[in-house]
Amino acid sequence: MDKLEFSQARKKLHRTQQQLAELLGISLKAIHSYEQGWRPVPAHIERQIFFFLSKKNNDTSSSLPCWEVKQCGMKEECPAYEFSCGHLCWFICGTRCDCTEQLSAKEKIGICRSCDILKSLLE
Repeated sequence: MDKLEFSQARKKLHRTQQQLAELLGISLKAIHSYEQGWRPVPAHIERQIFFFLSKKNNDTSSSLPCWEVKQCGMKEECPAYEFSCGHLCWFICGTRCDCTEQLSAKEKIGICRSCDILKSLLE
């Protein structure tokens, strides 16, 4: 997530920089640093932003779970299936789709950004 995406996300959430800092549990200085591009947005902050945007934008009760959308053959081994949160597969570490289980949080969110599951929640 670059500085422009971060700033746009904050505005979509209708939060001031101070309010977003409180919501994310980080300092106002960190928010300034992300929006100015002085520091990269960490993967865990990006995931939280996507979580809030997805909750603000959509009712996920009608969304198909990821294992149905992707016709997953490994769903029994996946935490998204185990905890019945197939619409939050991108948020959960250790999911099995697209070989993301061995990736860092930053690498995983990079793959998830192009996935239809997350993209549909952010529309």
